[in-house]
Amino acid sequence: MDRAEVAGMLGDRTTACEAAREALLAGGDFVVWDGRVPSQQLAGIYAARLRRARKRGVETLALTATVDILTRLEAAQVRIGCIFSPDRTWAFMLFLADDASAVLACTGVRRAER
Repeated sequence: MDRAEVAGMLGDRTTACEAAREALLAGGDFVVWDGRVPSQQLAGIYAARLRRARKRGVETLALTATVDILTRLEAAQVRIGCIFSPDRTWAFMLFLADDASAVLACTGVRRAER
């Protein structure tokens, strides 16, 4: 999967899609991993991440909406991808259809300064 394909799939499913597309087109690193994960498993994982982010005051984009989308997908299998902003201050997680033909959800998390 190339940069243009991923950028073309980043519609407006969540409010993080535009920022992820901008990061990708600005030259940010990206990957779409092989393999599939049940959406319900991811919904639980990302619900826990949402609670931790809120508790710690971490800035996120569309994390609540992403958890909602993953929860509604029921037993669907999803592929996962990630885009980093060029300055690596943001990481955007992509959740794609089983066949990687569409982005189903996207969330962004501001990365902690190191």
